[in-house]
Amino acid sequence: MESIKSIYRIGNGPSSSHTMGPKKAAKQFFEQNQKAKTFRATLFGSLAATGKGHLTDVAIASVFPEGALEIIWKPKEFKKRHPNAVSFEALNENGDVINEWTAYSIGGGAIVDEHTKLEESHIYPFKNMDEVLRYCNRNGLHLWEVVEAYEDDDIWDYLRKVWDIMVASVERGLENEGVLPSHLKLPRKAASYLIKAKAYIGSMRKRAEVFAYALAVSEENAAGGKIVTAPTCGSAGVMPSVLYYLRSQHNFSEVKILRALATAGLVGAIVKMNASISGAEVGCQGEIGTACAMGSAATTQLFGGTIFQVENSAEMGLEHHLGLTCDPVGGLVQIPCIERNAFAAARALNHNAFAMLNDGRHRISFDKIVQTMKQTGHDLPNIYKETSTGGLALFSGMADDE
Repeated sequence: MESIKSIYRIGNGPSSSHTMGPKKAAKQFFEQNQKAKTFRATLFGSLAATGKGHLTDVAIASVFPEGALEIIWKPKEFKKRHPNAVSFEALNENGDVINEWTAYSIGGGAIVDEHTKLEESHIYPFKNMDEVLRYCNRNGLHLWEVVEAYEDDDIWDYLRKVWDIMVASVERGLENEGVLPSHLKLPRKAASYLIKAKAYIGSMRKRAEVFAYALAVSEENAAGGKIVTAPTCGSAGVMPSVLYYLRSQHNFSEVKILRALATAGLVGAIVKMNASISGAEVGCQGEIGTACAMGSAATTQLFGGTIFQVENSAEMGLEHHLGLTCDPVGGLVQIPCIERNAFAAARALNHNAFAMLNDGRHRISFDKIVQTMKQTGHDLPNIYKETSTGGLALFSGMADDE
């Protein structure tokens, strides 16, 4: 299992799979072929189908010298390895191809090629949540202590940086107003939600605040702002909003917050290893479902839950998003993506309450839900996996009514 740093990647929105990943691949190819005269990038499958809405072309072009790159779009051609594929070609002054490479953006900003997992760094000896729980139970540990035991010494400094950027994205999003960039002309809502929250008391006020925080980060992501994948850009609003809300309501210390981030990262890493966090591969259940599982686990740990209650909470976070399609209107990370972050954040808090009311025993384990999610994703038609050719994406002409 990879480091949880692969779950928390720092970068700019709007999409970890469509902007962060392809840009990273482009940089690697360019650095290896700087003597080439011109370059060609061919986008396949989901990467081509929603690439313009996700600013994939802008991200890739920013790496190469101006005028030196040609981009070809092939949305109906899917590579076997992964739906998010990009092939790079380096050409000499005669137009002959002198080098070529195909990369796959597998979600969360990570890339692989046909032969080698370029960012493979399996530092945990565990295959799934069950093995982690058995290890914790034998040694009297909580999940965050597993992270501390196997990660590099700088993990807490890294998570502190992650938390600082999460907080900044919430607060920046609450201040920014206006219309998000795109033809949809979608207005930001976070600032107004927070103002309206102050007019309420009790549970309504608390829920409105959670919504505001989630909208704030998701709107920043949609505008290309600096965020942290958790586990992706499209689902980046869940974890920050949940933790920001809990800190403000219960005055949890930074140490407690960082430990909650560690546990949540472990949950995300397990999903990534055994299924997928890519909307292009398994639909939005892999993105927002995993984010909700992470937020649910973090919340339950903060409230003193046992390792079994934490696992139960994470299981509910993923279970109740099974089958969720990835069907962005106009290929943009705006409708329905932004609102989904708000509702997933609220669900995470509910899962904590449900888990804390029982003793952690339940019939369907987290690992079984992960496998179910993977199979469900594979069974979904491609029109529901980030191609904007089915579901809500068909209503792109009615987006002004949103």
